[in-house]
Amino acid sequence: MSLSSLDHCSIRTVKLEETRNFYVDMLGMVDGDRPDFPFPGAWLYVDGVAVVHIIGVDPDDSSGLASYLGGEMSADALAGSGAFDHIAFRAKDPKNLMTRLKENGYEYREREIPTMNLFQVFIEDPNGITIELNYWGEDQAAR
Repeated sequence: MSLSSLDHCSIRTVKLEETRNFYVDMLGMVDGDRPDFPFPGAWLYVDGVAVVHIIGVDPDDSSGLASYLGGEMSADALAGSGAFDHIAFRAKDPKNLMTRLKENGYEYREREIPTMNLFQVFIEDPNGITIELNYWGEDQAAR
């Protein structure tokens, strides 16, 4: 067996709508079809592929989620990236993204790696998960 690509990542959160809105409104993902699971959530798509699965955790009743997925359900355990450091996406049009982030009060960090012709933007989602956006090539520079 050999791996070919990362299929998706899942985020457990008590901030379902806020998290969904961040990925849709700030990063431009599309909220799309999702199976009828016994817990709330959203599947967010890029180019027709569901790359982020948001899993809503109800701190008062996580029984549907616990019986289906298992694992820690306490709201206190659902902050930051833990051992998972960050999620990275290839992206286009950094000026547009940075304008949206500024207009909506999101802080972000920029980095240039000239030897790779790479410009990067780092931001934290509403759950404290670091998102890395990679802009390859000179036409992607933020200037």
